[in-house]
This record gives sequence, structure tokens and C-alpha cells, in this order.
Amino acid sequence: MNAGRTVFAQLIEHLPHKEFQKCVARYHGDRYGKKFSCWDQYLAMAFAQLTYRESLRDIETCLRAVGGKLYHMGFRTSVARSTLAEANESRDWRIFADFAQRLIATARELYACEPMGVALEQSLYALDSTTIDLCLALFPWARFRRRKAAVKMHTLLDLRGNIPAFVHITDGKVHDVNVLDQIVPEPGAFYVMDRGYIDFERLFVLTLSSAFFVMRTKSNVLLQRRYSHPVDKSTGVRSDQTVILSSYESALVYPDALRRVSYLDAETGRRLQFLTNNFVLPALTIAQIYRQRWQVGVSSQGHINQPVKDRPRLRDSSLVAWEASWSESETMKPSDNMLRKEYAQLTRLQRAVNADVASSHENPEAETVYNVRKQQEPIETSPMRRLSPAGYQRRHGEKEDVPTGEALGARRRNLAEEATAITASGKCRRRHQGGGSGRSTVDGRAAKRVRREGPGPVNMPFDKVRQG
Repeated sequence: MNAGRTVFAQLIEHLPHKEFQKCVARYHGDRYGKKFSCWDQYLAMAFAQLTYRESLRDIETCLRAVGGKLYHMGFRTSVARSTLAEANESRDWRIFADFAQRLIATARELYACEPMGVALEQSLYALDSTTIDLCLALFPWARFRRRKAAVKMHTLLDLRGNIPAFVHITDGKVHDVNVLDQIVPEPGAFYVMDRGYIDFERLFVLTLSSAFFVMRTKSNVLLQRRYSHPVDKSTGVRSDQTVILSSYESALVYPDALRRVSYLDAETGRRLQFLTNNFVLPALTIAQIYRQRWQVGVSSQGHINQPVKDRPRLRDSSLVAWEASWSESETMKPSDNMLRKEYAQLTRLQRAVNADVASSHENPEAETVYNVRKQQEPIETSPMRRLSPAGYQRRHGEKEDVPTGEALGARRRNLAEEATAITASGKCRRRHQGGGSGRSTVDGRAAKRVRREGPGPVNMPFDKVRQG
């Protein structure tokens, strides 16, 4: 029954406040703090996480709205966004990291007897990583691609209660297998990993530490069978073999034998092959251990789903205007090929406008020769670097023949209205109607004549020269 206390205060009551103060004293967190303590900072960030706040201003606004209840929620001072930003930037992050490890240890004790889908007394961990997209303009230090920023979160999940036992955040370019160097193996524990963590030198460290691993194998891993053990194919297990690494480099770093289990998943019809260094458990148990990895929020791409809010939604346009929501995919964004087609269409339209302007000049032969010369240039020449017919006359001092801006604008508008419609596929509609898009025979003859005899007067009517 609620006795007048807020839900947030009832949740914070379960936190070991003395343990937090020990972490603060260990790293001297409150040495230079006047009013805003580390505990107030922790409460503010916990409130932001539980209530899905999206910015420091959002946190400040919500806490000020309940200013009369802050004391009962555990705060001992008001929270300003500038003070909170300075605290997040200057205070030692190890205070909260140590306190998180203390909370993880407490939660694991509560779920020590939690049943799993497999009969196993040892500890069972699932290791995986997920890439968190960031805005490159706000996080330039996290450059991941040319126009993308990201960080990678490596998580070691205890499958008894689905509690994270180890979290490590790195650059988005760091490969998943490198996190094995940061994990201290627990003797007797099982580590379930995907194919991205195959590195026999690092896996041999787990074997020397009396730890076990279960992972899928790759098709390019060279294995040589030593023994085959009988299996019950009605359970889905197809083979149980003792193998060794046949590659010299791999056998040099992992000289011990391995166990390969082939399993047919009845639900999906896929045949999976697992590698492990445990020779005691039944083959079906090895397959069930790897199946537990699928039931802890792992997506179809092999990434651990994020149950927390990592970045603002699409509606928060003031923070990240271009960010797509989680439901949108990368294919919805315009590709480089689409942009290239659009640019080519605009270039063809501009060339047509220039041709119409040149046809109104008093000396169309000079413009015709100029355009024929430009057609003979290499294709890789950027069209943005080419001069228009009007610019050609301006460069040669024939400014009196160039129509005024008003006349040019009128001709461009008229030509744009009469231009051939362009379909969504990036091709002109005339091409689909049989009008053709290649250079005509007359154009080819004119081009060959210019190439053979050099530039000179062209007696061909201007409107027959292909423009763009």
C-alpha cells in the first residue's frame, strides 16, 4: 500500500547507499563539489533513464515540475542542466562503474537458483556485441564510416536471470574478437559465442583457464576428423565428432583436440555445426546450450537487443534532425546511385537550356563548333567544369550577343515546362517510347569530320547536333 511515497523513492530505497558512498570516497568524487553531490547526480541520471528523458533540458524541466517532491525523492538540491553537464564531464566515471558491479553482484545472487532451459549446474554466459549509431555532427570522435558515427557495446550476459556481467564500450571499428582480451575467464563456466569470435589463440586461453566455450564454426575452418561417436538422430543431432585443426597456423596456437557437433534445427530446417572444448556433456546438451543464446534478446543479425533508450527518437528534431527511428532501415535512405542519377538528369537539362540560348545568338556556327568540341572530350571530365555557350562568349568578350538575364530566365522556364518527363527509374520517358537515347547518325558523322579535319565551320543545322 502506498504510504505517500513516490514510486521513484520506493525503487531507490533498495539501493545500497553505503556502498555508493564507499565508491565515492575511493575516487574522491565529492572533493570539489559544493551542493550537487555524486548521489544527486546518480539520482538525476537514474530518473532520466527510468522516465525516458531525451536531453539535459528535458531532465531539468521534469524535475522542476515536481520541485516540491524532490526532497522526498532523495534529492538534496535542485538540478540545473549546466550543473549536471559539468558533473557528467568532470567526475570520475569509475565511481558509477564500481557501483554498477556491486549491483550486478547482488542481482546475480538473487538469480543464482533461476532455472534455465538446459540442465547445467555451471555458469552460462552469452557474449555478443551491438553497434549503437550516433550523430557524426554531435560525436565527431566516434567516426565509424565516412558519414556515420557509432560505438560498439560488448556485453557478457549471465543467462541465469539475463543479467549483464560485463559491459565494455569501444570504438565502432573494433572487431568483436578483441573483447576476449578484456574478459577474465571463470573456471568451469560456459561461454556461448557466435562465429565472429573464432580466434584459436584466444580460445586456447579459455581452455587453459579450465573454461568451456560453445560456438558456431565457419565453413573455411579446416578440421580433420579423428573419431565419430554414436548419436540419436531422432533428437536432431546428426553427428558428434572429435576433430583437430589441420591448418598449420591454427594448430600451432591451438594444439588440443576439439569437438564438432552437427545439429538440424527442426523449426527452421537449418543445419548448424558447433565447436566446443567440452567432451563430457551429451551432444544434445551442447546444441541446447547454444539455443539459449537465441532467447536472451539476440536479434536475427546476432546482436543483443538494447532494452534501454540509447538515442532520441525521430520526433526530437532539435537534437538530431536527420536521425532515423529504430524501425527504419538503411535501405530507406537515398543511395549514392540515386543521387548520381538525379545529378545526371539535372546536367542534361542544363545542357539543353544552354543549347536553346546558343540558338538565339547571331553567330550560331561558333556555338555549334564549341559544342561539337565538347562532345569529343573524355567522358570522365566533370560537367561542372565545362563552360556553357553563354559563358564561352563571355570569356571571349562577346557579351553584347548574350541575352539579358530576364530573357535567359524566360527561355529556361519555357524549356523546363517542355522538357521530357523523367521517370522514377532515372531514365527519360522518351527512351521507353522508342525515341532512342544514343547519338544519331548525323551526329556521328559530324563528330568524325571534326576529329579528322579539325575544328572548322560546320554546315550542319544546329538543331541536329546532339546536346547532352
